[in-house]
Amino acid sequence: MAFFSLSSLSLPSLTVLADVVAYGLALGVQELSIVKPPKKSHLALRMFVLSVAMICGVYICLVCLKQIGNQSVPRVMKFEVTEESCYNPGISPSEISYLHYQKPSTFRRNECACTPVRFFAILSMQRSGSGWFETLMNSHPNISSNGEVFSVKERRNNMSSITRTLNKVYNLDWYSSASKNECTAAVGLKWMLNQGLMTNHEEIAKYFNERGVSTILLFRRNLLRRMVSQLANDHDRIAKQLNGKHKAHVHSEYEADVLAKYKPAINATEMISSLRYSTECVKNALGYFNGTRHMVLYYEDLISNHTKLVDVLDFLRLPRRHLVSRQVKIHRKPLDKQVENLDVVVNALKGTEYERFLSADYTL
Repeated sequence: MAFFSLSSLSLPSLTVLADVVAYGLALGVQELSIVKPPKKSHLALRMFVLSVAMICGVYICLVCLKQIGNQSVPRVMKFEVTEESCYNPGISPSEISYLHYQKPSTFRRNECACTPVRFFAILSMQRSGSGWFETLMNSHPNISSNGEVFSVKERRNNMSSITRTLNKVYNLDWYSSASKNECTAAVGLKWMLNQGLMTNHEEIAKYFNERGVSTILLFRRNLLRRMVSQLANDHDRIAKQLNGKHKAHVHSEYEADVLAKYKPAINATEMISSLRYSTECVKNALGYFNGTRHMVLYYEDLISNHTKLVDVLDFLRLPRRHLVSRQVKIHRKPLDKQVENLDVVVNALKGTEYERFLSADYTL
């Protein structure tokens, strides 16, 4: 015996079948109304047939309604959206680890999504020209240097907090006035040696190498002039000579002249040990981060040779641009115009390895 499924029939076939069943039902009803009452067994058989026909009719109607409903719903085409590959065959294999295609959580990079981002860190000491240098860097349209991020102690309590902060900066989620957002091609920060950098130097150097961070070590050759600048800056924190406000950096010659009027007196007894400590800090920093991709800069070279800025842009593999800064240098005069007790300082430094600091390293 052959069996078939009603659900496999097409809509026209089901319609014909429904007409046949309806016709059969009509004949059954007509025979019941015309023919004389048969025997009891014949009546039961006819009632059974009628019940089966009714059930089949209901089932056919339900199947028809289902098929009609399916045909009325438009078929949805599903497309799998794949991200565009940012692979560039022209990039040297040695550079791949230093290129990052970041996906910030705070904004979308839009048309710059395939612009690679390089990571950098400016490692320096206070009053070594790092603030001026950073403003030069930020004048480039594709560089975002976010200042002394680790000046806040909580961000450098341990390596976990340091890593968390660095990840936020390098993922372009650190907001500052220097942020270029979408089309940033190099992002970094300024990090002073006394802000947890030397304490955690091994882990930080490892992080730099694993994440492809390029380090720019910026120091000052003349540590005596750095000391003068630091003492004057510490004095202004208390004196607040510019309209009752402390300013570590100024943008006019008038402000620079006001701050430069103060001539600190240097403690000759503590001076040698302080210069020795600063020298050791610079030496250790150069050693600790020598294994990273790095370049060494000196403030005096930046002052006297502006092509050094071109070297920085080449180091970061960025387009060359003319970099500018609004900052004005404060201590521009010879040491005898900047130090109250220079004669005492000269006598203390004579015959030492630091005597060279008494001569000017550059001219403005």
